[in-house]
Amino acid sequence: MNQHILDRQPVAGQPTPMIDPFGRQITYLRVSVTDRCDFRCTYCMAENMTFLPKRDLLTLEELERLCNAFIDKGVRKLRLTGGEPLMRKNVMQLIRNLGQRIDEGALDELTLTTNGSQLSRFADDLYAAGVRRINVSLDTLDPQKFREITRWGDFDKVIAGLEAARKAGLKVKLNAVALAGFNEHEIPELLRFAHGNGMDLTLIEAMPLGEVDTDRSSQYLPLSKVRRDLAERFTLTDNPLTTGGPARFVTVAETGGKLGFITPLSHNFCAACNRVRLTCTGMLYLCLGHDDNADFRKVLRDNPNDDAVLHRAIDAAIARKPEAHDFELDETRSRVAVARHMSMTGG
Repeated sequence: MNQHILDRQPVAGQPTPMIDPFGRQITYLRVSVTDRCDFRCTYCMAENMTFLPKRDLLTLEELERLCNAFIDKGVRKLRLTGGEPLMRKNVMQLIRNLGQRIDEGALDELTLTTNGSQLSRFADDLYAAGVRRINVSLDTLDPQKFREITRWGDFDKVIAGLEAARKAGLKVKLNAVALAGFNEHEIPELLRFAHGNGMDLTLIEAMPLGEVDTDRSSQYLPLSKVRRDLAERFTLTDNPLTTGGPARFVTVAETGGKLGFITPLSHNFCAACNRVRLTCTGMLYLCLGHDDNADFRKVLRDNPNDDAVLHRAIDAAIARKPEAHDFELDETRSRVAVARHMSMTGG
């Protein structure tokens, strides 16, 4: 047996499942391992970001301990995010260790959301660590527009990363933020590109998180309109697939692939919410659209050898999970729903 598994200390008694006040069982944890990114996407970050000092971040060991506590409490799906998660130094050690929980049968899936810039380096290692599925953000297939929306991104590097992921055996889903006046007319092309290369596509409405340098009200594109427009070109059939996230899916007859819609503004997706989000500083957010959080960095550091304390703190936090988010974006002004940037919470 792997020594790392042997080193994990059991907690007395069987940890109880996480059930929120509305009867929803929490089985999905999203973990931001860093707030840093090598892109500066206009809807996600200000161009001149001030990132967190290293002392504020959880160490990789602390992240692993906390993830293990959530797995012991019933999390079956774990997604690592950023920023750009593969920018975190030595992050593969964390990924390998968490992948062992799949081998134990304690975790069903370990996944990653990435901008694709580092996949040429890490795709094979990710597969070897137990990752089988990743999400890659790609909002346009035009290299010039890609540079415009990411500010610092290299389109060719991302395309090379997608190919590396395919060769490694990773299943890729593309995520595209639908932006009025930017990529709305490219969506059919993105759809054909994704499905033609064996990838699914999910479209996401721009979310009002954090102060950025652009007017979000001018960017907002309701996906209800996008779906109507696509239905004039493609045959869309509702698909009951669920991946543990907020997307609703259709099957596209002409391509044979799946298309997802994530609609936090035009259609609330909270009724079956089964997830919470952990930042790289150890703050647990019970809802993407609320600022209420629980500080697990303090719990970790005050109780370095007592996971039972962690379990009680998790229960106390889950008991505060709200029923729904309250994102709002009207047609005349941009209102930031919560102050933190998406890169802090990790999507």
